[in-house]
Amino acid sequence: MIYSTQELYLKYRAYKTPHIKIQTEVKNNRLFPIVRGLYEDNKDALGYRLVSYIVPNAYLSFEYVLSVAGLIPERAYTYTAATSLKEHSKKVETIFGNYLYQDVPVQVYMYGVKNITEEGYTYLMATPEKALCDLLYKKKPVYSVKELKELLFVNLRIDEEAFYNLNKEDILYLCPLYKKKNLNFLKKMLEGLK
Repeated sequence: MIYSTQELYLKYRAYKTPHIKIQTEVKNNRLFPIVRGLYEDNKDALGYRLVSYIVPNAYLSFEYVLSVAGLIPERAYTYTAATSLKEHSKKVETIFGNYLYQDVPVQVYMYGVKNITEEGYTYLMATPEKALCDLLYKKKPVYSVKELKELLFVNLRIDEEAFYNLNKEDILYLCPLYKKKNLNFLKKMLEGLK
């Protein structure tokens, strides 16, 4: 279970010095610091479940979601997440895993994002369609549909069959909201399939 420092102060309010009790719990491996002001009492907590606690309202996206969805062959060792905080890029290293938070435009922020609850943890996760759009938003611009295909299927190694099984309507809706060349070419490419 995740606790904020304030919650721990309440939990240990019977102690004369709650902050020393917190330090003792950390030293005795009963509490595990995540980031400043945030603790987990289960050392075996699954890292992906902590993404929205470390940075509130962040959602899993980019390579992590594409890997979980089977769109890219590589296993994601970093929990990649999207925010709208305008910090551009933020890395967080914890005993639960490494996290990389990157900004996406505010106007697309909550489209295609699911709220998931598992075993008392609540976190946000993009659909594969949204994760793909988020990733293309962060990539260097391409200048043709041909270059986009090379980016998708050669450089990113996206499985073509899985790609063509994505919900095209969702992608077509999202593409113009990003206002980026890569997404414009993705829209053009998908419209050419109709």
